[in-house]
Amino acid sequence: MRILGIETSCDDTGVAIYDDIDGLIFNKVINQSKIHSRYGGVVPELAARQHNKNITLLLQDALKKVRYNSKYNLDAIAYTAGPGLISSLIVGATIASSLAFSINVPIILVNHMEAHLLSYMLNRKSINFPKFPFLGLLVSGGHTQLIISENKGEYKILGNTLDDSVGDTIDKIAQLLGINYPGGKNLSELAKQGTSGKFVFPRPMIHHKGFNFSFSGLKTYVTRIIKKHNDYSLLFRADIAKEFEETIVDTLLIKCKKALKLKKIKRLIIAGGVSANHLLRYKFKKMMSTIQNHELFLADINFCTDNAAMIALTGMLRFKGGNFLEPKIVIKPSWIISDLCKF
Repeated sequence: MRILGIETSCDDTGVAIYDDIDGLIFNKVINQSKIHSRYGGVVPELAARQHNKNITLLLQDALKKVRYNSKYNLDAIAYTAGPGLISSLIVGATIASSLAFSINVPIILVNHMEAHLLSYMLNRKSINFPKFPFLGLLVSGGHTQLIISENKGEYKILGNTLDDSVGDTIDKIAQLLGINYPGGKNLSELAKQGTSGKFVFPRPMIHHKGFNFSFSGLKTYVTRIIKKHNDYSLLFRADIAKEFEETIVDTLLIKCKKALKLKKIKRLIIAGGVSANHLLRYKFKKMMSTIQNHELFLADINFCTDNAAMIALTGMLRFKGGNFLEPKIVIKPSWIISDLCKF
């Protein structure tokens, strides 16, 4: 079985082909960061234009891999139907539906966050879910969520951000420190040059009941310190970046440790663009290694950010579970992971 996946939820254009025997046989992503960096964030109209341009090039390369005697050896087309930017989602949905119609195969609507959650499977030779139940931490530019899954494709939201996502908070502080969009990776590099303990930032909501997050207060606190000192030296910016990164990671770690203990869960998946952060990966691996019989699942760093490989993989799992449609254009910009059905 072969599934072609299309990813256009934000500003990365991706096309991939996943085979249930051979694994990933094609995967390419065209990133638009250079285009949007001058504006300090993603401009939806520009993103959509670039998707239209890029996806044609990627599909030409991908379809060469599966064309035999003027026919395409594909069982279905999977695409990101949501959540995401409306103008970006429409591009992927239109292309996917048109291609599916032309080669007479069904479409599969993929939830972008579920795809992130399952992307750790791309590291492995065989597709295996963790033993249920498992805890999932979704951390990206648009989401900060703790979820519990007790069955394939079924998710309950345990905690959510009450305001800013962790990814958006990182980008905003990075911008104040003079780091171009997207700020996450470069802020982390700057933090390596900083010294721990030069500043102390509050870890938000770690003593609150429940599992929700809040990063707006932290963002305001750090912003005030940066403006108060009015110091743009490398050492100052590095020290701020160091403490800020440690604060973010500590907050996420404390919340997850609490959830694992109170919910008596032994398996944790961390996914989304922020899960590529080296400090986060190090601290979570260290924490999970100290808890007996607990397992941590992380995607390869190359699959943490938006890509079509995770869309094709998730599409295949959904397809095998009977979750597919006749070709038509469907997008769900605010699609919540807890609204999904099992497969």
